[in-house]
Amino acid sequence: MRQAVLACAVVCTFLFSPVTYAETPKPIETIPLAQIHAGMRGVAYTVFQGTKPEAMDVEVLGILKNVNGPKGDIILVRLHGEKAEYTGVVAGMSGSPVYLEGKLAGALAFRIGEFSKEPIAGVTPIAEMLEINAMDSSPAATPAQAKAAVSAPNKTSGPGFAGLAMQDFANYLKPIEAPLVFSGFSEEAVRRFAPQFAAAGIVPVMGVGSVSDAKQPEPLEPGSAVSAVLVRGDMDIAATCTVTYMDAQHLLACGHPLLQFGMVDIPMTKADVVATLASPLNAFKIVNSTEPVGAFVQDRHTGIMGEFGRKPDMIPVTLNLHSGATTKQFRYEVLNNARLSPVAMMATVFNALHGINEYGEETTYRMNGRISVNGYPDLTLDNMFAPADGGQPAAVLAALSIGDRFGRIYDNPYNVPDVRGVQLDFDIVHDRRWARLETARTDLTEARPGDDITIEAVLRPYRGEGMVQQVPIRIPTSTSKGPLRILVSDGDTLDRIRQGAPMFGRKLDLASTIALLNKQHGNNRIYVSLLEADPEVRVADKVMPTLPLSIMNVMDGMRGTQEMVVVAESSVNEAATAPLDYVVSGAQVLTITIK
Repeated sequence: MRQAVLACAVVCTFLFSPVTYAETPKPIETIPLAQIHAGMRGVAYTVFQGTKPEAMDVEVLGILKNVNGPKGDIILVRLHGEKAEYTGVVAGMSGSPVYLEGKLAGALAFRIGEFSKEPIAGVTPIAEMLEINAMDSSPAATPAQAKAAVSAPNKTSGPGFAGLAMQDFANYLKPIEAPLVFSGFSEEAVRRFAPQFAAAGIVPVMGVGSVSDAKQPEPLEPGSAVSAVLVRGDMDIAATCTVTYMDAQHLLACGHPLLQFGMVDIPMTKADVVATLASPLNAFKIVNSTEPVGAFVQDRHTGIMGEFGRKPDMIPVTLNLHSGATTKQFRYEVLNNARLSPVAMMATVFNALHGINEYGEETTYRMNGRISVNGYPDLTLDNMFAPADGGQPAAVLAALSIGDRFGRIYDNPYNVPDVRGVQLDFDIVHDRRWARLETARTDLTEARPGDDITIEAVLRPYRGEGMVQQVPIRIPTSTSKGPLRILVSDGDTLDRIRQGAPMFGRKLDLASTIALLNKQHGNNRIYVSLLEADPEVRVADKVMPTLPLSIMNVMDGMRGTQEMVVVAESSVNEAATAPLDYVVSGAQVLTITIK
């Protein structure tokens, strides 16, 4: 196997040798697929308990042509031996090396059906896995691309966690799942965000186990268990499969993709198999992920590749929950990946809010925080979340809001975001602090440019008495004669009107995205906006109000070449109440005449 070195290896230099993690590998001879035929016998290795691989006898049943994509052949085998016949093909066994005539043939990667009693499995030929190393030697394999990598939406070979497409169209043969362990998560957290993980390419296969930094002196070898860690710290998410092949710098595992993202940057750790659970419905290995040994750098159709000694680029998260004089703190790290980071952030934030004694269906959260992106201003997070009638719990709303911010940061075609950290503080209020805008009024029907007017708004809190809020605002001296619309609203309504529907289909550069998000209005105030009939143009996060028709005609020709949105009305002035201790919802429009 060629010893590939990524372009970033100069930056990611370590003071230790790969021998720390693995025995010095001996040259291994491989057997071509053309020399494999039915009736051949051999041996496969996997860990049933502990860290030492155990042998399983293997009998070749035949070759299945073109079942794993175009020219993707599979070796069909039957496993023999007391343990293999008792447990069957279990989740976590994928990647187990198969040797025929003393030569490496490939990796266990596929199982047959749902309730098969026989330990029959599909083997990915080793020649197809060795292609991954050649791809990794490309100069284009950079850490930035690993962060930005997004999975193909219509892949036919399912991810290691479970393949949606293959389950639908080829249920008889599908990838052996890698047990996805959610350690420190409530069942409710996993249930709520399983659809989002599925949309990102992961179908959670609930395993049992944990993640720690415990030292594991036993070296890795073909047949050892190895884990890919998505989240680590006070909460953990990790998936485990088996090492197929090793050289001094790299290893190959799984025999199928985890996510098929291509270039990745996911922590790689040793793993200790506590036990192997036999079940006709869901047999899996109970795994403790242990000592870090490097990072997975390639996630391809026929397996994943890890690089020893490489330090993965994770996003550190600090989350503080304040309830009276009590503060609970959670510290963890999330993988840095365009598709998975937003989902992982949503799941972990909800889990932290939901998995404490202070949680309740009536709870309100005041959130303050920031997302730090290298080279750009911090993205500020300042909002309140309260359950509304018939709506989501406040903890879900808070999680979705943070996931949306992460998604917007990553979802731009111009810059790869280097997220350096997340700081979140939540004040917990044991009450439903939500209020609806009931009415808005002003005593005036006419006014002149330069006049000061007062808008009176009535808020109706949840199960409370109405509250009157007064908002003074000045009519600009440049305001045109005629009707002037006054929008009295919550912050979300104002942002939707200001941005315009076309903005949601446009993608800005990273600087403009952060600037636009930082200008969004909080949801705990009443806003008053004066709207004139002249059009307003927004280019990225910049605003040009009340444009004359002649300039508007010129700007109209720029559509399609600029990140431009035209709004029918211009906001000529804006005022707001001081922050209220309520999440405000609702909007009304008043009209007066400017003389």
